[in-house]
Amino acid sequence: MAEYITSQQVSIGKQIDPIHRVKLMSPDEWETLTEEWLDTKSNYNSIEQIGGAGDMGRDVIAYLEDPKRNPTNYKWDCYQCKHYNKPLSPSDIWTEFGKIIYYTFIQEFPVPNKYYFVAPQGIGMSLSSLLQDDSKLKKAVSDAWEKYCQYEITKKDSIPLTDDLLDYFNTFDFSIFDKVTPKTIVEEHKKHANHLLIFGGGLPSRKSIEIPPIEEDKKLRYVEQLVKAYNSDTTDTIEKVEQVENSKYDRHFKDSRKSFYKAEELRALTRDNLTEQVFEDFKEDVYDGIINKSEEDFDNGYKKVKEVESEASKIIIDSNPLTETCRPADKKGVCHHLINDEKISWIEDE
Repeated sequence: MAEYITSQQVSIGKQIDPIHRVKLMSPDEWETLTEEWLDTKSNYNSIEQIGGAGDMGRDVIAYLEDPKRNPTNYKWDCYQCKHYNKPLSPSDIWTEFGKIIYYTFIQEFPVPNKYYFVAPQGIGMSLSSLLQDDSKLKKAVSDAWEKYCQYEITKKDSIPLTDDLLDYFNTFDFSIFDKVTPKTIVEEHKKHANHLLIFGGGLPSRKSIEIPPIEEDKKLRYVEQLVKAYNSDTTDTIEKVEQVENSKYDRHFKDSRKSFYKAEELRALTRDNLTEQVFEDFKEDVYDGIINKSEEDFDNGYKKVKEVESEASKIIIDSNPLTETCRPADKKGVCHHLINDEKISWIEDE
């Protein structure tokens, strides 16, 4: 069966699978992705990206507790980001083993709970095998020390594996060293607000929000403004919001509350998958589209509501990620969000 071709593919090309996209990232982008992935984990107190010259073998630090409370012996995990055009081999990272051992030996920082290697091309078989056997890894690092560590840990000094450093090395816990696959990072990064901005793939289906009882909303400005708008259209004064149900405005009131919560669904969708700013930009686009209409003269507030809602539903928003999922009711609902924000009014407050 022939593949269905979308207009999006014609415009921007075929979607690149995320696991392949990470291989195209720059080293800085890979470190940032790793930091964002760690931000989705609840077990860390804070995350710090410090990769670069002088990082002492620490690209991204994940603190398990506040280091200020115990500056000399805080708990942390280290994530060492390596960006090569091939899977990591032992010769790529011997120096990193040397750095973490030497700098914890001289007490620049405490030994991490875990030390993970993360690479967009993954870990090669030779290194993976060593990471699974602490004794083999320890011997391999020892054998490689003179060539890869002694003169590479710091350019200022030679760091031979002798005397007190050798004693420290022999008691060092090599089980802290491990790996994280790029697949794991990509899958778990889906929880981050930037995931779709980086990898695309489209927004998921929105989650329905049940309209709460009017008791929970009656003091919100958008409800108060609707009641004022109805009162401006009738001689039968509506003193309580509960009276709307028995008036000719009942259908409009229910539709307005429904559209308010449709817009709230859209806000929740952006909060969970993008950033709040995307919804704020969407609201701003609706505002720009209806503000002139809302400033026109109307016989009463009820007519103004309906005209502005109608104007909102016609607005074409083609530059916002929410374009693919927004509906006319969402745009109407945003009008009531703007009422809550005091950006517009149906009836001016006294």
